[in-house]
Amino acid sequence: MFYVKSHLDESTTLLTEITDENVFTRCPDCGQEVSVDLNDVIDDEGQLDLFGMGVCCAECSRKRWNAASNSPRHKGGM
Repeated sequence: MFYVKSHLDESTTLLTEITDENVFTRCPDCGQEVSVDLNDVIDDEGQLDLFGMGVCCAECSRKRWNAASNSPRHKGGM
């Protein structure tokens, strides 16, 4: 079991088990809360970079996808 440990004060510690239902982040573009399945963000080498990675909400992901597909590089330019 993996868990998060938070010390609330000198005599109180809160342990929260990490599950596929209680991991969240904020979209780096709009700040919306996004539920994250950690299995989906592990890279091809089995690494998990929680500090260097951002997970976008569905709307911002669509905006980024559309912007990338309309870029000159994607259309055979540069």
